[in-house]
Amino acid sequence: MKTFDDIKRITVLGAGTMGPGIAQTFAMGGYEVVMWTRSESTREKAKASLRTSLETFAEEGEIKPENVDAIFARTHFELTVEDAVKGADFVMETIVEKKEAKEELYAQLAQILPKDVIVASNTSALNIFEIVPEALLPQQIICHWYAPPQLIPLVEVVKSEQAPQEYADIAVKLLQKCGKTAVLMKKFIRGYIVNRLQQCLNREVFYLLDNGYCDAEAIDLAAKASFIPRAVVLGLLKRADFGGLDMTANNYRNHSYTMPEHGDEMPKSLEALVDAGNLGIKTGKGFYDYTGVDIEALKVKRDKQLFEVFRLAKKFLDDPV
Repeated sequence: MKTFDDIKRITVLGAGTMGPGIAQTFAMGGYEVVMWTRSESTREKAKASLRTSLETFAEEGEIKPENVDAIFARTHFELTVEDAVKGADFVMETIVEKKEAKEELYAQLAQILPKDVIVASNTSALNIFEIVPEALLPQQIICHWYAPPQLIPLVEVVKSEQAPQEYADIAVKLLQKCGKTAVLMKKFIRGYIVNRLQQCLNREVFYLLDNGYCDAEAIDLAAKASFIPRAVVLGLLKRADFGGLDMTANNYRNHSYTMPEHGDEMPKSLEALVDAGNLGIKTGKGFYDYTGVDIEALKVKRDKQLFEVFRLAKKFLDDPV
């Protein structure tokens, strides 16, 4: 069985939305990283994305400018799965969220991976433990990252029932070494922690929008001016401690809140936007209008603000209330 000290070479399978940022994180942690892409065009896009992100990290003082080339050089690219996983100690799968695609990839991995290689999936919506071949389950875990993965600290970790606890512990330690906040879950549930919380919030957000109680800007402003910054300091359950658990209990006893009816149905406000082809910044319109906005510059501005927010968050995480 592999130990933490045995992890030297990490393979990232997939170079789409998440892959380059995840590869960057491991490379910044000092690991040799191999990324698998299906085509030369995807490889070149991944290289450009990695380089740009590293330069942004240098501009923000997160890494030394003179280290950019060395970190970039620790990431290699292969066009076949076999070449990408050769010599790997830890494999991080980040391919498209389609069951058939994952079934195909994992069937291939089951044939070529040694039994002591730890395999992690970044799947968000699928139960990977129902998809991978049975032979892989003793080495299968999940490391669920959030976009953009090189910036968002959280990674949720959960192992298969067949995998040893040591593999999940190794993943947590590995992620921590690379500067992430790794949260170990006791058992698997669809949506993990944060996605489930966000889905509950979404239910309320769309209820308020669909029933005309307020608009998108009011919801965002209210959230940014209240519980979101407070949560950086107190989280959710410690906030309840500070407020008094009797108050929280009374909210339930007094039925201060009732769930919206039909909360699991497609929200009308969301459906209307999607049907109109307004998908957010990728199309120029969503809940907000981005017409005439330089989207790439907007992303850079977002990233720089995220750097500032998460620096403050780390300060509080290191010295909690």
